[in-house]
Amino acid sequence: MQLPLLALAMASFGIGTTEFVIMGLLPEVAADLGVTIPAAGMLVTGYALGVVIGAPIVAIITNPLPRKLTLMVLASVFVLGNLLCAIAPDYWLLMGARVVTAFCHGAFFGIGAVVAASLVPPKQRASAIALMFAGLTLANVLGVPLGTALGQALGWRSTFWAVVLIGIVAVSAIAIWVPRDIPHSAGNILREFGVLKRPQVAITMLISMFASANLFVVFTYIAPMLRDVTGLSPHAVTYVLLLFGVGITIGNILGGKLADWRLMPSLMGMFLALAVILVAMVFALPSPTLAVIAVFVWSIVVFAVVAPIQTRVVDAAVEAPNLASTLNQGAFNLGNAAGAWIGGVAITFGASYADLPWMGALLSVGALGLCMASQAMERRNGGLATIPDVACEEC
Repeated sequence: MQLPLLALAMASFGIGTTEFVIMGLLPEVAADLGVTIPAAGMLVTGYALGVVIGAPIVAIITNPLPRKLTLMVLASVFVLGNLLCAIAPDYWLLMGARVVTAFCHGAFFGIGAVVAASLVPPKQRASAIALMFAGLTLANVLGVPLGTALGQALGWRSTFWAVVLIGIVAVSAIAIWVPRDIPHSAGNILREFGVLKRPQVAITMLISMFASANLFVVFTYIAPMLRDVTGLSPHAVTYVLLLFGVGITIGNILGGKLADWRLMPSLMGMFLALAVILVAMVFALPSPTLAVIAVFVWSIVVFAVVAPIQTRVVDAAVEAPNLASTLNQGAFNLGNAAGAWIGGVAITFGASYADLPWMGALLSVGALGLCMASQAMERRNGGLATIPDVACEEC
């Protein structure tokens, strides 16, 4: 079953490059379109809100469709959205194109995670999900730094043209390698929304929001932060982004293994570590060597939480895994939007780029508190999904 997972990873590579590469190109996009860097940072927020809005809509529309066809359609929308980004003549049309691209994001990762988990034995589900998300981490190892370098050399639009080509390859891989007979019960998806009444599902999605907000409040502005605070050249920032990608690749693999071992204790330990690392980053930023070390360590831990959270929400919403997994991607991207917005507002009102890790540390502590509440609730109820079935009583 490695080829189907590889096809999903290829698509996640393209989607991840589109989502994250804009951070490395904020100065270039802002200069070309005649807007401020915080305004350009809102392109991150716009993308994330597109995921949030699109996730439930796309989940409803695609619910009756076979899973393979759904994944192919979503990947095709991704290609179209990036084509529109490449030819967008001004800021607002670029924003609209980003939103169109984002509409496929939540549903693709949500449905793709469930499909990946269905292709392997139960004890390997978190690792399979992590393998699919490896495309997302590889996007940060190769896609973001190479896309940043390409955009700096040939203009930021060239990066989006390259992503269009990646998307075409991903659609072809899904068509060839993903099996047709993927189990899927369409049921009544509107009734399945009742699964959101479960406290554990809601808490896990809040954890996703805090986890992504603590990432994006810093990562959205990492290029100007490393240039202005640390004093790195644009060329050196590209190498730091490459190192960041290596770190999140390691973290993704580590997170999948830890989730298959002891999910919640591992998750709580990682959020505690994130808070400590981000505080240390504040003091490391003025030194190029310490700043690079801090970014690398942070990158490992910050992405290790992804597979455990995605596995947790699927387990908590066992009767509606496709919907819950998709909506969790929406929650994650709502956190993306919140993190980028918080950082942008702080900078606009006088905060320095060096202050942003403090905000990330506070968000990590909030996620840790939610994890502790979820764990306590699970122990009190004698299990994770013990509340009576509210999702599929009549499916």
